[in-house]
Amino acid sequence: MWENLVRKAKDGGLDVIDTYVFWNGHEPLPGKIYFEDRYDLVRFIKTVHKQGLYVNLRIGPYICGEWNFGGFPVWLKYVPGIYFRTDNEPFKRAMQGFTTKIVDMMKSEKLFASQGGPIILSQIENEYGSEIKEFGEAGKAYIN
Repeated sequence: MWENLVRKAKDGGLDVIDTYVFWNGHEPLPGKIYFEDRYDLVRFIKTVHKQGLYVNLRIGPYICGEWNFGGFPVWLKYVPGIYFRTDNEPFKRAMQGFTTKIVDMMKSEKLFASQGGPIILSQIENEYGSEIKEFGEAGKAYIN
């Protein structure tokens, strides 16, 4: 369906396709990476590029998007000592592993605009503004 939908978006006047990267879909179990079928992120971005559109890649790790658990994989909550979206070593280690995997994958496929690809923006985190108050100094440190 992607080609048809992206073509319709272009015909409707869009220039950029915004897409989340669903951590819970791409790593359903710790270390079990999945980028097949409807989770084939590279194929999706290449489909957008083929239509001459740009991509805003919203890596997360938290996406909100009215998605269960904000897109975090459920296994993440069982990591000892983890506190989400804060300056917390277990969370930062897991987050860095996932985001590095995505960025490296995009780079290896030459999908960033600086490489001639369609990705003109990448976003880390989502809807964090109000969280800073709730998480206090650990939230500020995380964002920094």
